[in-house]
Amino acid sequence: MKGWSGKILWIDLTRKEYKTVEYPEEWALKYLGGRGLAARLLWEYLPRGADPLGPDNLLIFAVGPLTGLTVPSSGKLVVAAKSPLTGGYGDGNIGSWASYHIRRAGLDAIVVSGSSQKPVVAYVEDGKVEFRDAEDLWGLDTWETEKRLKSEYGKNVGILEIGPAGENTVLYATVMSQEGRSGGRPGMGAVMGSKKLKALVVKGTGEIPVYDPKSLRIEGSKAYAEIKASKSYPFWMRQGTMMTVDWAQEASVLPTYNFSEGVFDGYKGIDGYRMEEMKIDQRGCPFCNMPCGNVVKDAEGDPSELDYENVAMLGSNIGLDDLSKVAVLNKIADKYGVDTISLGNTIGWAIEASQKGILEEKLEWGDYARIRELIDEIVYKKTGLGRLLAKGTRKACAEAGGGCDLTVQVKGLEVSAYDCHAAPGMALAFATSSIGAHHKEAWVISWEVATNRFSYGREKAEKVIELQRIRGGLFESFVACRLPWVEVGLNLDHYPRLLKYATGVSYTWQDLYDVADRIYALIRSFWIRELGEWSRKLDMPPEKWFKYPLTKGPLAGSKLDYDKFNSLLDHYYDIRGWDSRGVPTRATLERLGLDYTIPVLEKIVGLQ
Repeated sequence: MKGWSGKILWIDLTRKEYKTVEYPEEWALKYLGGRGLAARLLWEYLPRGADPLGPDNLLIFAVGPLTGLTVPSSGKLVVAAKSPLTGGYGDGNIGSWASYHIRRAGLDAIVVSGSSQKPVVAYVEDGKVEFRDAEDLWGLDTWETEKRLKSEYGKNVGILEIGPAGENTVLYATVMSQEGRSGGRPGMGAVMGSKKLKALVVKGTGEIPVYDPKSLRIEGSKAYAEIKASKSYPFWMRQGTMMTVDWAQEASVLPTYNFSEGVFDGYKGIDGYRMEEMKIDQRGCPFCNMPCGNVVKDAEGDPSELDYENVAMLGSNIGLDDLSKVAVLNKIADKYGVDTISLGNTIGWAIEASQKGILEEKLEWGDYARIRELIDEIVYKKTGLGRLLAKGTRKACAEAGGGCDLTVQVKGLEVSAYDCHAAPGMALAFATSSIGAHHKEAWVISWEVATNRFSYGREKAEKVIELQRIRGGLFESFVACRLPWVEVGLNLDHYPRLLKYATGVSYTWQDLYDVADRIYALIRSFWIRELGEWSRKLDMPPEKWFKYPLTKGPLAGSKLDYDKFNSLLDHYYDIRGWDSRGVPTRATLERLGLDYTIPVLEKIVGLQ
């Protein structure tokens, strides 16, 4: 095989053992890598019904055939497991030098099973593993952890670590790297913490095997040049995703006061131009020439790496209009290793629930000092409120005995920073995302706002699936960042060529769409297997967007229409070849080569 190593490193933390195994070449061809490989491994090797925070759960770090090559924004990997937040499939991608070193170590994935009795660091060098006691690191934040590990292992390594949020199994703890890179919103950091794995350190010294190095180098150079030549490139380099604050305000989709509104009076205090005034540095992932991490000096004088999602969720969504203070909250979250999106969403819910008398604690919008304290309470589970909110909004409202109609989540994962009272297509994207509500798989909202935003027509479902195929299926499995295509218009046709030069395999676009559809159907099958049931209710957006209309801005009075949305969801299922419940049909599973899922699904839900 070229482009893939065909090897997976299995680490058993219970026994402190490891082995390298080969996996079927067919898996590489049919699932590519990254998300596709992780989903296949979880289906094959995770015991059905495993406790997400128990030793049987598998924590998978997977790269793809483009990872670590000199092609745009290829310094990415996927971290996946059964999610403790949702109970279904969970993953996230993270930019880190660990991705490059995993590939140079001759591996396509590292799978961690079991759990250590004491905190441990796993050091991987070219396929060999050393287990280092980590009791001296347990309790440290992610920045200090990485600093100490670099002093021990050298700078030429990749490090993936957790902070106190992962150690304390906050259900939306993430895996962190490089003082701001974060991945695994559905609790991948909690899974890592449950295994007492403080960090994974990787060093690879081999060459990454490719089919046609010269052609790959030429094609990669053309793509890099095209990015820099884009008319959008200069402004991107100034503001990155922070430009979205102004756009979202204008489009009435900026999450405000727990997604109650789509406009925020104080948006100028947190927008991209305010960020430019505070900017002191810029960071990116390996092999990226359009870095998205804008570093500012926060209200405490420390650096904090900002992007749109964390600013909107820790800014307008909780009523905070001072970017220097938003930056403090973001810095704390990164140091603790907790997802900024779910954090801002959960705090927003808590404030609204407090004001409606559902929670006894008194919380106010924009109360920076109290919110800062509350983050500590959540991460360390210091108080009853902190312990409640550490579980995420779906479980918190159930335990609180009310306010579930105020939660903004799908399948247990909190919605990211786009209000959809007046965006049914983006609501569909959140509703059908393979990990629960997340924007990364189908950021359809800019297209939707620019076309017929109030339509519930079939074209919306078609567009969501098109984007899911490209963003959630292919980029997550290549593994490479989607932003060069999304933000500066890099031609997608580079990717089949890059894949050919890396692997020697010629994929047509239809072949690649089939790969993406196979991955989505497999992940849906995994959800059904682990939940033991399925209903289309699991693919519905938050009740809040149907029940409580916007009251401010040019779209005041807008809300989603329940019957029309159900019709839109029917279109989605029909295009995907899933039945009216959202279960892939037998014919679809057979067409995609997922026959091995049929006996399981037949027994649980029956197949049409």
